[in-house]
Amino acid sequence: MSGPEWHLPDLTGRTYLVTGSNAGLGYFSCEHLVRAGADVIMSARNPARLAAARAALFRRVPEAADRDAVESLMLDTSNSGSLRAAAATLRSRGALDGVLLNAGIVHAPKQRTLTRDGNELVFATNVLGHFALAGELLPALAAAGGRMVWVGSMSTSMWKYDPVDPQLSEGYTPWRAYVQSKIATSSLGFEADRRLRDAGVAVASVVAHPGYSTSGRTAGIRGVNSPSRMTRFADNIQAPITQSKEFGAQPLVHALAAPDVDGGEYWGPRGVLRGEPRRGSASRVTQNREVAARIWDACEHATGVAWPFAKAARTKRLRR
Repeated sequence: MSGPEWHLPDLTGRTYLVTGSNAGLGYFSCEHLVRAGADVIMSARNPARLAAARAALFRRVPEAADRDAVESLMLDTSNSGSLRAAAATLRSRGALDGVLLNAGIVHAPKQRTLTRDGNELVFATNVLGHFALAGELLPALAAAGGRMVWVGSMSTSMWKYDPVDPQLSEGYTPWRAYVQSKIATSSLGFEADRRLRDAGVAVASVVAHPGYSTSGRTAGIRGVNSPSRMTRFADNIQAPITQSKEFGAQPLVHALAAPDVDGGEYWGPRGVLRGEPRRGSASRVTQNREVAARIWDACEHATGVAWPFAKAARTKRLRR
């Protein structure tokens, strides 16, 4: 289990965006960042749940309220209109030190479901929305020499899916939809770092995973985490191989803000399933450049977003 020896550096003066901040890993990532002195933009698609999470953070970290360290932003990664509106708001703020691309669907629908934009729901939420958001925010990240962190999963090492049909127009199953989305997310994270380096953009792209983190092993927090007794019982049976969401968020925020992290790295718990953050080795399929290029092209086509590498490179040069 992660211990008290792990900590973030002083992040005073830095600002981070976390998607999917209303619960789980996203919420605890915000807590870690705020406790280290950072300002945080919490985002989620449900306004009531987002407000409850912000209130919970202020209860648990009172100094965050005292220094007005937390903002709220409505953002639905499955909705292109919501993404454009949120990106416009964020760009108006100027430089951004980092974005944790955390929002996502873990328990996929039993039947293939399409968004308003006509994309498969899990792929749209977990992959397309973050691809578009990261592209839209690239100049703001470059202005701060910031980072983007893509949330991967251990499942990419357990199953050898090659996402030739990332939107699963055929052969949809909930598990396949989830695993393929995480393969795509991780592949994009590594491919983004390669393209950023080639373009001379001073933004690092990192992939991180939370190990086996469960709600039943996590503290009850009103409005954020309220597992049932059955969930508590089932998750505690697995205690030797699991950890809380609070600990699971550590590798994510370490990848986002710690000084010993470089672009293109893969971070997770020391024991893979649990433990303090450490560098790891990603699954082979997520490091396959042909697969990554194919997914990148599919994302550009589905979102209509081409990353502004040249503009981001100029942004950094002008700031020096």
